[in-house]
Amino acid sequence: MKARLIAVGERAPDWVASGFSEYQKRLSHWLPLELVEVAPGMRGKGRDAVRAMAEEGERVLAAVPRGAHVVTLDGRGKPYSSEQLGQRLEHWRQQGRDLAFLVGGPEGHSPEVIAAAGESWSLGPLTLPHMLVRLVLAEQLYRAASLLANHPYHRA
Repeated sequence: MKARLIAVGERAPDWVASGFSEYQKRLSHWLPLELVEVAPGMRGKGRDAVRAMAEEGERVLAAVPRGAHVVTLDGRGKPYSSEQLGQRLEHWRQQGRDLAFLVGGPEGHSPEVIAAAGESWSLGPLTLPHMLVRLVLAEQLYRAASLLANHPYHRA
């Protein structure tokens, strides 16, 4: 099983890219994680945010691997404790499908992306910068995988 993080936005700050890369490396033998960045829609004066979100949604869905189980990252999604995420990861492994985690743009996901998702995951009630979501997602996937492997990383 492989995972792909498909995120709207380009050029993460160095500290995000470095942190993501560290957890991506740590995850590599349990759950290979690829980052795919998609260009954000055009926003600004005289531009329609709904159209920008729809354009982003098209690009996000085009980057989803065929047959992958799609999980949107959304504040209205299901929150998991680290232990629950470990159980969820085991469930996903048993499905035998690749995973696609989707992070939307400033307005969130288009209705088409929501409709294509098998489920939605919330990282909690806080609003996080979307670039930071990349790093938090990678760390939490590593934590979940380490729990399943009885690795001492998670000591709660």
